Amino acid sequence: MYLGRVIGTVVATRKADHMDGLRLMLVQPLSHDRTPRGNVVVAVDAVNAGPGDVVHLVSSREASLACPKPFVPVDAAICGIVDALDVEAP
Repeated sequence: MYLGRVIGTVVATRKADHMDGLRLMLVQPLSHDRTPRGNVVVAVDAVNAGPGDVVHLVSSREASLACPKPFVPVDAAICGIVDALDVEAP
C-alpha cells in the first residue's frame, strides 16, 4: 500500500478482457511528506478519483482484486481517496 497523487488520465480504446468501463489514471507515488518518489504509474481507478487527488494505492495481485472481476491484468489500483494525512515530526 502506498500514497500517490493523480496527475492525469489514460485513454485506451482497446483493453484486455474484463477491463471495459475501468478508468485508467496516471499517478505519481508520494512519500509520507507528500514529495514525489519513484516513477509515475498507471492505475485502475476503483473509487472515481480525479486529477489532483491524493490517493491510496495497492499493487501486485491485490490491485486486480479491486476490480469488479478478479484477476484482471493490472499492476496498480486506486482504492481510496485521502481526506487527511497526519504525520508526526521526527
